[in-house]
Amino acid sequence: MNPIGRLRSGRSLGAGLGAAVLACAVLPAVLPPYWIYLAISAAVSAVVMQSFGVIVGRAGVMSLCQMSFAAIGAWVVLKLNVMGAPGGFFAWLLLGGLAAVPVGVAIGLPALRIRGVNLAVVTFGFAVSADIVWNANPFPGAADLTMLDRPAPFDTDGGYFVLCVIVFTVLAVALRAIGRTRLGLSWYELRHSERSAAAHGVSVARSKLAAFAISAFVAGIGGGLLAGQLSMVVPGNFAMGQSLALFAVAVMIGPHHPEGAVLGGVFGAVMATIMDKLSLPQDFGGVLFGAGALLALRSGLSQTDMTRMRKRERDARGLLDATGGARPGDAPGGPGGPGPVTVPAPRPSGDPRVPALKVSGLTVRFGEVVALDAVDLTVPEGAVAGLIGPNGAGKSTFIAAATGFVAGYEGSVELAGVPLDRLGPSARAKRGLRRTFQTTAIAPELSLYEYLTIGSGRRLPRAEADELLEFFGCPPGDVPVSVVDAGSRRLLDVAAAIAAKPEVALLDEPAAGQSAAESLALGRRLTEVPARFGVSILLVEHDMELVQATCAQVTVLDFGHVIASGPTAAVLEDPAVRAAYLGTADVPAS
Repeated sequence: MNPIGRLRSGRSLGAGLGAAVLACAVLPAVLPPYWIYLAISAAVSAVVMQSFGVIVGRAGVMSLCQMSFAAIGAWVVLKLNVMGAPGGFFAWLLLGGLAAVPVGVAIGLPALRIRGVNLAVVTFGFAVSADIVWNANPFPGAADLTMLDRPAPFDTDGGYFVLCVIVFTVLAVALRAIGRTRLGLSWYELRHSERSAAAHGVSVARSKLAAFAISAFVAGIGGGLLAGQLSMVVPGNFAMGQSLALFAVAVMIGPHHPEGAVLGGVFGAVMATIMDKLSLPQDFGGVLFGAGALLALRSGLSQTDMTRMRKRERDARGLLDATGGARPGDAPGGPGGPGPVTVPAPRPSGDPRVPALKVSGLTVRFGEVVALDAVDLTVPEGAVAGLIGPNGAGKSTFIAAATGFVAGYEGSVELAGVPLDRLGPSARAKRGLRRTFQTTAIAPELSLYEYLTIGSGRRLPRAEADELLEFFGCPPGDVPVSVVDAGSRRLLDVAAAIAAKPEVALLDEPAAGQSAAESLALGRRLTEVPARFGVSILLVEHDMELVQATCAQVTVLDFGHVIASGPTAAVLEDPAVRAAYLGTADVPAS
């Protein structure tokens, strides 16, 4: 982040902490007792909303059982109170949150196989089951009316409100810090494309389970705070309907931002009072939340997302105007045309070095359809190789199989002499086999710097990130992806793949949608990548000019068969290749 970005971030954090201090100092002194009680309810609800912010707002998982996690936290706090366990309320509160973690992980396991509405049904099923358990087994202390005493000096309503605000603030700061790590950023990518996340070396399973675990912990803390507010709870405090209502609020408002969590907590606490004052049925509030959630789902953005994005886009446009924006047609290192492209000479046939990528006998079947039939392909170390063929020839299937996105193929894939066939996509990416996609699915909430952090698998030094962005002609790193055009997003995707310094990067039509000048500029950059970044490249393209200008050797597919392979100039002159592209004859597979 540049100095301006760090200043804005520091101001945002300072403003949030200032608002928390002001609320603690003013509200207990000016509000009447009933409204202080509502303020406590709002603060507790805001804590629970933060758990929705992790699992729903960041990871994009439809979880309808967060109040069940809160019930676990409350149960543990009340049980320890009845037992007279050492440590006091603060230790019990922490233990209540930790007790919800393994349950959250267990509920998250189905998310590794199912998603969307099906996963929502699973989590709602857990909420229903939890309701049955709580109704059959009263919470500790309910039978003999053992009350939970609030800890000093927070034993008054005003003091307890201060405690709840402190807990909310600590959690908000902690979640903010997590959100800036690769794990936190990966949740945004998971929400938009699990395939892209896996291609960047993100373990989808680990990332999802971490989101469930952290959200369950936060919800458990919220449940413990609710137990402290009420001194004794009943199953109705954690009914499954509560999870549904809060889920709708989360989708509508966006509690992954602190202001969204606060607004969600306030709505949840005061909506019943507002409905009563307006003489409206209590269910009417749920109808309003449901309608707002539907609108948010339709737009794909919550209210706080939209507000923040508008501000970021205004700032980004000013930054683009100040820096001249992206220059996709410029040559690396300065403005102007792409300049001459020097194609690396093909390596001698007797070169003893191990190929960077060697694919042997790759066969992929989809039912009775043979998409790839015994395909052999080698990407030499330190070279740019090409893979071409008509539409439907099997090029994208080759990339998907080589990078682990197609299971059950025949043949072998070796990276620097090491077999990868037993590894999944994220493991292959970590070993050094990266890919891009024909259609980019980059989270618009991310900045270019943040996307490079995900792609590289590490916190890039700012100088290195700036070098990559400038080399590929991308906008400045503080610009959000939401204001970047489709062509620049493709370049950003390539930059993210190269940022990881893999052995081989498989680029699936990176020049699609770009002008001739932009395509040639990209070709110049790609020819410099092996020497400059130590990354070999397999380029899949339809742009023959780009292939001729960039690739030292090329392999041609047609109907899943290799019909030619070798130095680029010789292959493109092959009559079988010309026939396959022009459609003038049936071409037998070689």
